[in-house]
Amino acid sequence: MHTSQLPSYISSENLGPWHIFLEQIEQVAPLLDKRLWPWVETLRRPKRSLIVDIPIRLDNGEIAHFEGYRVHHNTSRGPGKGGVRFHQDVTLSEVMALAGWMTIKNAVVNVPFGGAKGGIRVDPRDLSLAELERVTRRYASEISMMIGPDKDIPAPDMNTNAMVMAWMMDTYSMVQGRTVTGVVTGKPLALGGSLGRADATGRGVFVTARQAARKLNLPIAGARVIVQGFGNVGEASARLFAAAGAKVIAIQDVSGTVVNAAGLDVSAIKQHLSDTGSLRGAPDCELIAADDFWTIPCEFLVPAALESQINRHNAQKIAARIIVEGANGPTTPEADAILGERGIVVVPDVLANAGGVTVSYFEWVQDFSSFFWSEEEINQRLEKIMADAFEAIWALADKHRLPLRTAAFVIGCDRVLQARALRGLYP
Repeated sequence: MHTSQLPSYISSENLGPWHIFLEQIEQVAPLLDKRLWPWVETLRRPKRSLIVDIPIRLDNGEIAHFEGYRVHHNTSRGPGKGGVRFHQDVTLSEVMALAGWMTIKNAVVNVPFGGAKGGIRVDPRDLSLAELERVTRRYASEISMMIGPDKDIPAPDMNTNAMVMAWMMDTYSMVQGRTVTGVVTGKPLALGGSLGRADATGRGVFVTARQAARKLNLPIAGARVIVQGFGNVGEASARLFAAAGAKVIAIQDVSGTVVNAAGLDVSAIKQHLSDTGSLRGAPDCELIAADDFWTIPCEFLVPAALESQINRHNAQKIAARIIVEGANGPTTPEADAILGERGIVVVPDVLANAGGVTVSYFEWVQDFSSFFWSEEEINQRLEKIMADAFEAIWALADKHRLPLRTAAFVIGCDRVLQARALRGLYP
């Protein structure tokens, strides 16, 4: 896309994550159903974006202000769906890109949602629990006109959890004058949450990794796995790989990078991180430099941290057979091209980490019906949806010699634009 064509809210000097999403749309647009080409511009423009001021009273009595966002990228296929992240580096560009990826992701696994995302520019480590609750509740109040069980359903994301979702649900319910459990997903079980939700994103990563391994005749048992990010997604992915007989040989987060060629004890690492807040000093492992993480020979690399972690500076060093993207947007377009030239298979984020939104869909359905499924049923349904989506993407990629990311975007964009075309324009 030429700079002159960019929407007014994008700077030509600092395009940010949103531009990465736009580049991905530009690459896939010529491959879409020609009958849908007149509607492609829809994907380049978020439906609506909201920036809110979040003033709260701190524990010491002072007033502090934080900036929050909620973006609806596209709602042609259903209500908006996407997480809320609390992070000191959150920007509107990032939230728009994440909302765009949610649009594609929901269409790829064919759940009836559009794409949305939210965030607050705040470091939650700087706040007490009471202050965090005030920030959450004020944010939920400020965006209440955009959310609702049939409008936009937030969920947990980076640095948010079931407790945060409970506060958001309660705040929205107070405004409505009734309990509305379906306004958010990822809630505590006692408030209408779903079994299997906590591990859902990591389970989806593992399922798609397993499907890719089968295509390449690569056994999971004995395979070497390295994981960047050891939050909810990275930990669950590592645990499920280990349970299947793989060796998790390296884990990296902001506190350090630990390795053990014979395999790390994932549960022990998790306990150590919970106790100390750091990977440093974890049992039976060696601490190495952060940049050395990317050079470790392995069968599977799971980036489960922030965007753009795999870029032109490290893509040439990566020694993995398969990259399974647990994070949103962890690979830049430049790095994608390098990895493709090197024959490294990338299972893209819009498929690999769609397990979370899939089980969020299950939770939303269960809340509407007030009938809840067993964890076994949840996992079986999740595995089928993820495996079926993988097979469709692999078949398209194989037929037209496309990267998996391109094939996933073709399927997702076609579904979104078909819905847009069928609905037409109002008025």
